Amino acid sequence: MAGNPSAGVSCKANGQKTPGRVSRRSCRLQSESESDVVPTAKSLARLCSRDEEERAAALEELSQGILVSLGLDKPGSARLSKRTLLHLLRLSRSCPLQEVRERAAGLLRTAQEQGVEVPRALASGPSAFIPAKQTLKEELDQDILIESFLSLGRVDHVTMVMALHPAYLSCFLRAQHALLELDGPLPCHWRHYIALMAAARNHCSYLVQQHSAGFLEAGGEESWLSGLQHAPTKLHSLQTLNKLLAHRPWLITQQHIQELVCPGAEPRWSLAELIHAVILMAQAHSLSSFVWGCGLNPEPDHNGGYTFRPPSPGHPPRSPHSPANEDGRQEMVEGSMEVEVLMKRMVELQQQQEEEECTQEEMVTRFERERSESIPTAVVRGAPPDLVLHLVEDPEFRYEDFAPRGEQAPPTMRAQDYSWEDHGFSLVNRLLPDMGQLLDEKFQVVSTMTYHRMAMHEGVDTQTLRKALWNYIHCLYGIRYDDYDYGSVNVLLERSLKLFVKTMACHPEQTTARIYHSFWRHFRHSEKVHANLIVMEARLQAALLYTLRAITHYMR
Repeated sequence: MAGNPSAGVSCKANGQKTPGRVSRRSCRLQSESESDVVPTAKSLARLCSRDEEERAAALEELSQGILVSLGLDKPGSARLSKRTLLHLLRLSRSCPLQEVRERAAGLLRTAQEQGVEVPRALASGPSAFIPAKQTLKEELDQDILIESFLSLGRVDHVTMVMALHPAYLSCFLRAQHALLELDGPLPCHWRHYIALMAAARNHCSYLVQQHSAGFLEAGGEESWLSGLQHAPTKLHSLQTLNKLLAHRPWLITQQHIQELVCPGAEPRWSLAELIHAVILMAQAHSLSSFVWGCGLNPEPDHNGGYTFRPPSPGHPPRSPHSPANEDGRQEMVEGSMEVEVLMKRMVELQQQQEEEECTQEEMVTRFERERSESIPTAVVRGAPPDLVLHLVEDPEFRYEDFAPRGEQAPPTMRAQDYSWEDHGFSLVNRLLPDMGQLLDEKFQVVSTMTYHRMAMHEGVDTQTLRKALWNYIHCLYGIRYDDYDYGSVNVLLERSLKLFVKTMACHPEQTTARIYHSFWRHFRHSEKVHANLIVMEARLQAALLYTLRAITHYMR
């Protein structure tokens, strides 16, 4: 997620260039041992070269630099910094280039043989919910993983899991790169800070750590990470919009926009800056849903992802996946029946919709029934770590049902009155050129992506199921499509799936392995990841629609 530290990309802020990454990184490296870090850092940067010969030379330089630091010619002088060891650990675990991965693992073994305490990863794969063999298998699209490594300098757990769907991953990476790295109205370190502020609202320490690293690499002041009070007032002024976007976007009004961009606002945001910030926040909120929904483990070089303690003998690491079934054969039969029932419902629903035509009143009634259905999500997690709490104001402000039973609901947003296709897309493209196109590509790919299969069945049209998922999430956020029969949602989405979807979209930090494993029990993990992607993008679009509508009203 963080950009390539070696790229030296400069960003424009109000027409001024801000320091690129290389200068900041160089300053930080000078504080460490020249003999230890400098050759290693240069080699790590050159490992991302697209020239194979340069990569090979960099790999050799990396090896020699580390062997010198280990002091093989001077017994007892072995020394490697923690930072270098964690770089090697990350490369040994996730680099898609086999020669780099194997060399990094070999260097760690050599260091251990020389008496250096080396770190080990705490998790066997990127996800606590998905078996490692599913996300680390060789048949995954290696080209896109290699491209990610060469462009970003790492292949993180988000990328590994999304690689189950290469078509989506490629457009996700393009949008993420444009948001965080390409020229735009906000400086690069501000972009990462805005994203980590947003991720903190959903207690997503994974993304907070990712963007903290990107923030420092882009030249950000470390003191900002210790609390919002240390950041500029202009960034701090986003807090109200941030919490509404994260938890109750339907409350965003023209007034919230006016307070930030009108001529009397101090400090004042331009509309281009604000739209950039809004997309950064909404993207981080929705990506937090994906991180929690897929049970992503911390990166091996981040806090919580490694340890220097050796494994306990006789206690192999336990898999955090669902418990073993006492009667696997019985569950297989039941699961097969569940899939058969769902497929039958999909066919019957299509036939019914072709034969019957509901009145508009009945369509509205079905929407309201779905919107006000009680799906409790009452899991309680422990307090988030300090690195997250420092970045959250008003932590008690959380998601509340758009229309709790017996209470007056805010006005429903009719998609026909304000939609992404007819209104949001053009506004984003006007204020932040090309970003509308990049977002639209993600929405289109995730909505139309299909492999024509469902669990153990091939040749299945899953369009009605994908549409029910998307529209159910928008329903939770108070968005109604006049031409959609919301009775379909109840027919196609079982209660365990609704619980997962609502938890992930509205209370992502409460997602657990039990909730993940309880729905679609005999679907492939890749199909569950696809459902996660739909939830993520539908949540993103819903939050953007409310904010873009408020901006449109302000501009009139």
